[in-house]
Amino acid sequence: MPTIGRTRDETIEILSIVPTQGPGGIIAPSCTAAISLAVDEINSGTGILGREINLTTLDGGREPHEVAAEVAAFLATGMVGAITGWHTSAVRRAVAEAVDARVPYLYATDHEGLPDERPGVLLVGEHPDHQTVPAAAWMTRELGVRRWAVIGNDYIWPRRTARALRRSLPDPYDIIVEHYVPLGTTDFGDFLDDPALLLADAVLILMVGADTARFNRQFTATGLPAVMPRLSPAVDENVLLSAGPSANANLYVASSFFLDNKSAEGRSRRARYHRHQGRFAPVLTTFSNSTYEAIHLLNTLADTTGTLDVETIIAAAHPGLALDGPATRRGFLGNQAVGPTHLAMANGVDFDILCRLPANPGRA
Repeated sequence: MPTIGRTRDETIEILSIVPTQGPGGIIAPSCTAAISLAVDEINSGTGILGREINLTTLDGGREPHEVAAEVAAFLATGMVGAITGWHTSAVRRAVAEAVDARVPYLYATDHEGLPDERPGVLLVGEHPDHQTVPAAAWMTRELGVRRWAVIGNDYIWPRRTARALRRSLPDPYDIIVEHYVPLGTTDFGDFLDDPALLLADAVLILMVGADTARFNRQFTATGLPAVMPRLSPAVDENVLLSAGPSANANLYVASSFFLDNKSAEGRSRRARYHRHQGRFAPVLTTFSNSTYEAIHLLNTLADTTGTLDVETIIAAAHPGLALDGPATRRGFLGNQAVGPTHLAMANGVDFDILCRLPANPGRA
């Protein structure tokens, strides 16, 4: 746990939960590298509340109850100061129950916006009403999309996000196909062979990592990308690389965390990342950037409130807590981080940012 030669009072243990197996495993190397950069940047200063960060990574690709049990064992030592990472909402729900608001838990993944989130869970990822819904509205305005087909992994985030899209549509029956598959699915024939798919104008993909890459390859083989755009809030550069450039045509992605090579901050962050990790490092992606920002948000939260006490942080965040620091997220409103959301189009294995999305688009 604590760094050798240092006492508990001199270090703060942070658990980072990222999947090292399963469909999300392709994202883990990028996330681990990005978190390491953030930790080193903070430790090179004063640390968090004057204490050096010691990071322990847990495999978030296991069954949720297994991850939660390991988290509970770490918490039982009394030495954990905070939790973060990129993992599924099913893992988050199990871990949040195990944590039970004992330490701050910064969830660095887009989420489904459940109203009963446990205290202490701070949502660094985006709510579907601020991401998927306005992106779908943009596609209606700009591309004439009215009718949707939805393909998702079978757990809470895809189902709740599809429900948010349905609520936003003028006619709820404009989702004409809705199909869910287990994590790790390799054959999407049931969805692709459904005759109703040809009645849709676009496909919303709500799957994780390698599942999305496999789907995009199979979807491309049907010839449909030429006439049917796809939208996803869960694609990063690793997914584009895994699918291959030819499988990413006509693919739109909504995200809070695109690193823009045209901006000074985007170029600076990539440069710092490559200095830290080397030229052959995993690509710094949309998702790994969110884990980087979560660590910096934790640091600025602690600096602003003077503590990592959950009740104090939540009380400060509730009316709208503004923060300074390197994150594009500049504060919290309640338990939700607030900041810009953008829409991009895949261009081979990279992204072209198209526009900033409004937070409350209204009905399409």
